[in-house]
Amino acid sequence: MSSAQSELADPPKDGISAMSFAPEHNLLLISSWNCEVAMHDVLTNVKKTGYTHKGAVLDCCWGVDQTKCYSGGVDRNVVHFDFEAQTERTLGQHDKPVKGVAFQKDLGCVVSGSWDKTMRTWDQRQAECASNTSLPDKVFTLAVCQNRVVVGTANRHVLIYDVRKLGEPEQERESSLKFQTRCIRCFPNGLGYALSSIEGRVAMEYFAPDAASQAKKYAFKCHRAQDEKGVDTVYPVNALSFHPTYGTFATGGCDGKVIMWDGENKKRLQAPWAYPSSIAALAFSPTGAILAVASSYTFEEGEKDHPPDKVFFRPMSEQEVKPRPKQGL
Repeated sequence: MSSAQSELADPPKDGISAMSFAPEHNLLLISSWNCEVAMHDVLTNVKKTGYTHKGAVLDCCWGVDQTKCYSGGVDRNVVHFDFEAQTERTLGQHDKPVKGVAFQKDLGCVVSGSWDKTMRTWDQRQAECASNTSLPDKVFTLAVCQNRVVVGTANRHVLIYDVRKLGEPEQERESSLKFQTRCIRCFPNGLGYALSSIEGRVAMEYFAPDAASQAKKYAFKCHRAQDEKGVDTVYPVNALSFHPTYGTFATGGCDGKVIMWDGENKKRLQAPWAYPSSIAALAFSPTGAILAVASSYTFEEGEKDHPPDKVFFRPMSEQEVKPRPKQGL
């Protein structure tokens, strides 16, 4: 690993579930299985504050700015926390654990997805759930992008919603990958999304239904290891994070590797970076100068001894994140 990278001084004591940088600051939000959501200042490497749920926290996100955040988890609660006032409020509950939360700027609301097969929106200004949308199966991942919400559920369903009409999906798709969906993240330009699976693959998908747009979609293999007999070991791809400026992206897998990709030009940008344990989450800072890497065992092989949970901060050079267009003749 790069000697230039640093480590979070006070990482969670149990599995890391999600990480997110504040919209315009080097403040990192981390949720974990030890029931905590914590805010860290990356530049000073200090844990500023935090709060707890009554069970493992499965996801967290920032609100409109660095003063507010949202989280959800096994206790079924969707929680809003105000860092300035140091106040915590439960916005509402799902019927089963909350797997994903994301703040939707156009709505001014947080969107939550649950194993209870619903997606709900919550407005902190209201006393109750703002909308409740039934889904075909339990939620594994969700992402927001401009006026859209993309939800990945069990049985490989992908539902794309326009936030102005959440009653029914704008598009309903089946994942182009043959195995269970693990993570979905939207392109920074809003034109589509990347989807990763438990079987060492990533699909690049486009929203526009026209033939020209759909002809650009593709999938590729990654996070695999080959033994001397040529037999592949295939690892889940747990995490995806897009560079905010260049639109290149990082993947993280259960092989403990992080890889940068140029999706537009279908290129790997560098040799994989190795970490002590499974990559549970990835997050680029707002400028893309830092990549936060959560090295945290994800129990893909059940209960066993594993390295302690750590978060690494990797400074990113232009060469590591800039697209590499194909050279003309």
